[in-house]
Amino acid sequence: MQFDRELDVKGLNCPLPILRTKKALSEMATGQVLRVLATDPSAAKDFQAFAKQTGNQLLSNTELDQVFEFFFRRK
Repeated sequence: MQFDRELDVKGLNCPLPILRTKKALSEMATGQVLRVLATDPSAAKDFQAFAKQTGNQLLSNTELDQVFEFFFRRK
């Protein structure tokens, strides 16, 4: 999937991945895509809740070797 910006929050625990994602998205234009890499085990449920609360679209959520990859489209 193509993306406009990447954010690496591996090694950080809640709430830092969410806070940094929120900041990164706020700096992007509407419709742009942000790729987030995280290792926090609760990231999957946290980012789903984040998307619902903020209106940013969670396009994809995958895991490979305990690294979670998320794609968000800026609202």
